[in-house]
Amino acid sequence: MEHLEKNMFMDNTRLELKSVYKNFGSVVALKNISMTTDSGQINCILGDNGAGKSTLVNIISGVFKPTKGECKINDKTVSFLNPLDAMNTGISTVYQSLAIIPILSIYRNFFLGQEPIKKNIFKTLNKDFATKTTIQELKKFDINIEDPKRMAGTLSGGERQILAIARALYFGAKILILDEPTSALGVKESNKVVEQINNLKKQNINVILVSHNIDQAFMLGDKFFIIKNGNLVAQFKKSETSAKNLRTTLEK
Repeated sequence: MEHLEKNMFMDNTRLELKSVYKNFGSVVALKNISMTTDSGQINCILGDNGAGKSTLVNIISGVFKPTKGECKINDKTVSFLNPLDAMNTGISTVYQSLAIIPILSIYRNFFLGQEPIKKNIFKTLNKDFATKTTIQELKKFDINIEDPKRMAGTLSGGERQILAIARALYFGAKILILDEPTSALGVKESNKVVEQINNLKKQNINVILVSHNIDQAFMLGDKFFIIKNGNLVAQFKKSETSAKNLRTTLEK
């Protein structure tokens, strides 16, 4: 199986899962999942807790290997050894927990694990580049940070969410998985994050939004995949459904 380099992505980055199964011992967590997502779309994976959403995300992002089936990017079969392998291929996941360390500075969180190093004998952190880049990249998301050296714990919940998204895009994400991005936020903060998720479409990102919030998902989404008991029970384009129909399908 083949790994894709970042420069192999085309204008449209298509993700395709074909007949994917995942077993944990005798427990079948996913059964025969086939789905396709494309760039410039918000693709919503909907389901209750325990439906299999997290397992599906973990397969796409390289945490788990499928028991059967295959994953393709732009018609090329890929297999990931770990999440870093998936990230190097252009797939990034922003989990509910965010992987933001509150006691570290904002800029250190932005470059966490991928710190820019000065090309000198001491190989020290290039703080000037790191701070300027952090300010510049967050400004693209309407987050104005005057002092990126302050602790990330001083950011609001919405700002932390956007920091994680901006970090993923800076490091080459073409397929961006957002796991319940507004679940822990208030109304004002949620609206800010929703606005930025909409803007990702304009950047031609293949957005995969995992949610149990039907109304918000319908407002944002272009395609909807409904997971129940490890099965993909329905999929719709926005023109083919409504929030009421999505809810009814989930509750059957």
